[in-house]
Amino acid sequence: MSFLFNDLIYRPIYNLLILAYDVIPDFGVAIILVTVLIKAILIPLSRKQIESQKKMTEMQPKIKELQAKYKNNKEEQSKALMELYKTNKANPLSGCLPLIVQLVFLIAIYRVLFNISQAGLAVETEGLYSFIKNPGQINHMFLGIINMSSVVNLSSITLKEVPQIILILAAAVAQYFQSKMMMSKQMPAAPKSENDFARTMSKQMLYLGPLLTLFIGFKFPAGLALYWLVSTGFMIVQQYYIERLEESEGKR
Repeated sequence: MSFLFNDLIYRPIYNLLILAYDVIPDFGVAIILVTVLIKAILIPLSRKQIESQKKMTEMQPKIKELQAKYKNNKEEQSKALMELYKTNKANPLSGCLPLIVQLVFLIAIYRVLFNISQAGLAVETEGLYSFIKNPGQINHMFLGIINMSSVVNLSSITLKEVPQIILILAAAVAQYFQSKMMMSKQMPAAPKSENDFARTMSKQMLYLGPLLTLFIGFKFPAGLALYWLVSTGFMIVQQYYIERLEESEGKR
């Protein structure tokens, strides 16, 4: 498993980041370019997630009907729901896969930043593909104001850390709006149910997502906050575009 992670995810990202830095010698810009490329590659997976969530929303009336019908028999309720999912080719857990994939890439980006920092901001030649130029020492600054390898010291915040804090807060706000967009698509206008697990989880994610983003932003290098902000912003634009596309197709 470690071999697959290193050769299929970590090393390609490492080389893409160095290649981007070779083209534009700004580490933050390099992270943005690599993030956009990764998200573009994952568009089919993300679109499948959005379509699956839309299908689950459309199935909510039938799901509630089965929950009411078998409210005193949980075993029969589970069987009926599984049969409903099978008939409609839906998977209530499909939304977890894109999150897992994003976390895998987040871990890979973290390892890239950590390893470069541990190497004294130098690129390790043995990790590069033969066609990638080694830039040598890397300047970790983004636009000259944020160190992509630094972590905010909450015990003694200085003025130079303010741009990094703004970056972290922006990532959390973006995560909130992205979660809000997802929740609005998942929660149809229907009577609330005490046992509506999907509704409860959606409401929790509305706040857990931004809190997780804040934790990552303040505990790990600024490069991760930048990656999260760009990644979430990409998802917001993509979801908005897909919704507008579906609306225009629906009017035809």
